Amino acid sequence: MNRLKAKYIEEIVPSLKEQFAYKNVMEAPKLEKIVVNIGVGDGASNSKLLEAAARDLEAITGQKPIITKSKKSIAGFKIRAGQGIGCKVTLRGENMYNFLDKLISITLPRVRDFRGISPKSFDGRGNYTLGLTEQLIFTEINYDDVVKLRGMDIVFVTTAKTNEEALALLKGFGMPFKK
Repeated sequence: MNRLKAKYIEEIVPSLKEQFAYKNVMEAPKLEKIVVNIGVGDGASNSKLLEAAARDLEAITGQKPIITKSKKSIAGFKIRAGQGIGCKVTLRGENMYNFLDKLISITLPRVRDFRGISPKSFDGRGNYTLGLTEQLIFTEINYDDVVKLRGMDIVFVTTAKTNEEALALLKGFGMPFKK
């Protein structure tokens, strides 16, 4: 069993149950999935950029990404309907815990001038979004192989009903929130 999953069962659930006065352990919120998304706006004109982003995302997550396509044509951005404009990966189960463990213990401490992540990026329903400015902070990415620096969004989808519950859950996993 993964280190973070064991920590969730043994430490986080009892502390959440005590903190929010749940009657049953099944009421405690849990991490449902992690979605990692890279938008490739200029991939509309050059398919190699989209392939490079998908390759980077596969190296980071260890899972094959899905190419996201535009729903409608936008002449101002030179995008046609059905054209590839990004890629995403949905992580669940063991892969999700492995990625979260790597993100917390290895990747985030590598960010320059890192003072913690913002506790204000919750959506009101217990989901948290973390934006990263470049893929080089991941150890799997080799600097020489990077075609273009890209940012990415990492969305943590939880079963929490409020932001406070989700914040307590993610803090329990060891997410480095600002004070």
